Amino acid sequence: MTEADKSIQFQYRSPEIEKMPRNELEALQLSKLKTAVGWALRTPHYGRVLPAAGIKSPDDIRSLADIRKIPFTTKEDLRKGFPYGFVSVPLEDVVRLHASSGTTGTPTTIYYNSADLKRWADYMARCITGAGCTKSDVLQNMISYGLFTGGLGMHSGGEEAGLMVIPSAAGNTSRQFKLMQDYGTTVVHSTPSFLLHVEAKMREEGVSRDSIKLKKAFAGAEPYSEDTRRRIEKLLQIDVYNSYGISEMNGPGVAFECQAKDGMHLWEDGYIGEIVDPKTMEPVKDGETGELILTCLCREATPILRYRTRDLTGFYTEPCKCGRTHRRLRRMTGRTDDMLIINGVNVFPTQIEEVVMGMKEVGNNYLIVLEKEGVLDRLIVKVEVGPDIFVDDSRPMNALKEKIRKTLQTTITVNPRVELHESGSLPISEGKAKRVQDNRPKDI
Repeated sequence: MTEADKSIQFQYRSPEIEKMPRNELEALQLSKLKTAVGWALRTPHYGRVLPAAGIKSPDDIRSLADIRKIPFTTKEDLRKGFPYGFVSVPLEDVVRLHASSGTTGTPTTIYYNSADLKRWADYMARCITGAGCTKSDVLQNMISYGLFTGGLGMHSGGEEAGLMVIPSAAGNTSRQFKLMQDYGTTVVHSTPSFLLHVEAKMREEGVSRDSIKLKKAFAGAEPYSEDTRRRIEKLLQIDVYNSYGISEMNGPGVAFECQAKDGMHLWEDGYIGEIVDPKTMEPVKDGETGELILTCLCREATPILRYRTRDLTGFYTEPCKCGRTHRRLRRMTGRTDDMLIINGVNVFPTQIEEVVMGMKEVGNNYLIVLEKEGVLDRLIVKVEVGPDIFVDDSRPMNALKEKIRKTLQTTITVNPRVELHESGSLPISEGKAKRVQDNRPKDI
């Protein structure tokens, strides 16, 4: 532990659980897994697939290794089970639902009873406290409310942790500044792309950094690189904490960075995480990257077992400085279904982001465009430049364009066309950023 680490006063909401010895934590997981299997057997979906796999009662789960007897659950399964195929309680006991739509038009819907919502708020409060927040903090929740889980999930967790929560929702950046100034906001929850937009609008509207008390930001809901995190921290002069959650596992609060900011603790008393090879579906070695599989142990109304998240990550193998025993997930490197195949080369959008956002001359926004030129794919990377870069002399612009092109070609082995755009000229999304436009014909 460095001198800087020693100066951190790590905070815990439930230290007896957060620092529980691994053997006790795994025994708790096994007990909760049995309970979750019991819940699942009451649903139409698992009531069919679990007995077919030889699991007819919770007692058929004798060890954590037996989780591998359970078939994987996919988003397609959830859609096929719409609307009530995964519900394990009487509908009169359901007090809330969240839903996310997809390209098929059939939403994946998650239902909660009162106890489920209380457990979710507790996990979220654990995240907020673990990031160093106290009851004296003011949390401005700048993310969408409604069927999306991010808004109400963070809101409930903030209240459970004792913070004053401002439900500002996404968008209306000028009003966000006014709320920060009026109520002394110290913490915000937002997508990373919107945080970059906030910084640009502060400059545009002449909002002084000294006029706001902002100290921290919780960034999530979309993949982003470490370079983007560092850029936000430098521009806004705050600490940015990574978070991970998916609606099928409640939403935010599945995994979160502590004050050490060295990986996201997966709350293993609420979720079982596995990392598998997405091609073979077999477990990878400790520390290797693969697809994250999650089992929810903390939701009765919609129990979901061995869910294929499609997110690519791995577990850290060394312990965290904070003393928590719950394993940490590495930053998501992409999604198996987000991978772009460009002239036969596999490319993840996050690889492009790492290059672009790591250059100080580049602005806060970029766009990846894919088109067809004859039979070949053409990758176009549109990049905003910093506000001071556009000059009459085209030589600096051409040099920057060539620098980006060469670095990208070295990184992804695809030769892109790079376009430079004025700061603020590319489209801004107030929700999840839409970074990729694939204009290639679908029948080719």
